Amino acid sequence: MERRTRIIYTDSQKAVMWERWKKGESLQQIAQLFDRNHSSVQRILAESGGIKPPHRTRSIRSLTLAEREEISRSIVAGHSMHTIARSIGRSPSTISRELNRNGGVESYRAADADKATWERAHRPKPCKLLQNRPLASMVADKLRQQWSPQQVAGWLKHIHPDDEEFQVSHETIYRTLFIQTRGALKKELTEHLRRTRVMPRSLHHTQKTDNHGKISDAVSISERPAMVEDRAVPGHWEGDLLCGSANSQIATLVERHTRYVMLVKIDRKDTQTVVNALIKHAGKLPQELYKSLTWDRGKELADHKRFTLATDIQVYFCDPRSPWQRGSNENTNGLLRQYFPKGLNLSGYSQAQLNAVARRLNERPRKTLNYETPAQRFYQSVASTG
Repeated sequence: MERRTRIIYTDSQKAVMWERWKKGESLQQIAQLFDRNHSSVQRILAESGGIKPPHRTRSIRSLTLAEREEISRSIVAGHSMHTIARSIGRSPSTISRELNRNGGVESYRAADADKATWERAHRPKPCKLLQNRPLASMVADKLRQQWSPQQVAGWLKHIHPDDEEFQVSHETIYRTLFIQTRGALKKELTEHLRRTRVMPRSLHHTQKTDNHGKISDAVSISERPAMVEDRAVPGHWEGDLLCGSANSQIATLVERHTRYVMLVKIDRKDTQTVVNALIKHAGKLPQELYKSLTWDRGKELADHKRFTLATDIQVYFCDPRSPWQRGSNENTNGLLRQYFPKGLNLSGYSQAQLNAVARRLNERPRKTLNYETPAQRFYQSVASTG
């Protein structure tokens, strides 16, 4: 096998990598653009933890290339530092430092000095979480409770609105977790994230395929009332099965208005068992808070008409290959993978244990709720129907 020389990627090539990575393409797909192995691309993306670094800009206080060219010409003309400083509106000390850093009067070249200054300025800023250990401790504590970095960042801003010292962005938390040289957060905390892979993937990445069968007399989501779509009133739910090993699964239900979560123990995946469990669970809520259910195209709800007849709850089905049409439920299933990782046998969980997990999720602040919790919003809805 012919050994290829290591490629030095240009800034424009790196920009293409980040653009494709954001769109959800895999490392292998991106690497094919450059005729390289996926590890070659991973090396570049991993330098910033899989998060695109901010665009570099020059400080407004830095000398420009035009000013450096004026300095170079003035040196050749034999002008003094004070004369050069006056000509470009800078202090003599600025001119002196510029010359000392870039070869002195004898060797100064404008283009070389400009390039060298840009490269010297490329150094990482001190990590905020490393400088503020109490803040780092608060972040670590919430991560251990399965809060996402975005939830942690939003919560900190909510409780410390006027103190920037105790605010940190979710990007900073992610970078600190995935770039261990920062040393502010322990690597073990990544185990508490929704996704525990080496680098976070784009939200647009998906591996889901169309493996669902057709359901007779299914009412399309396009027929769902507009008030359900705009989340204006509570009582409209999204549902799906979260699958584990050994053909085990649990039903996940999310209320669209409040993002409140309920989990239902399912012994088998056949439609009779699933529908029976959903009928029983629906009886725990008042009719005002359970008006419709939007489901995927899974055959487990083929007997949807019996469910509607028993509960007076209308069922709507998403279009094929369109999981985004139940976005709240898809997002929640991702959050639940923190508690129920892929490959885990779900059959051993009791309904009480599932309720405890749902409670933990419902007590986590949500950005879309202005960092209130789903439990707060849901119980407000319960009180208003009482």
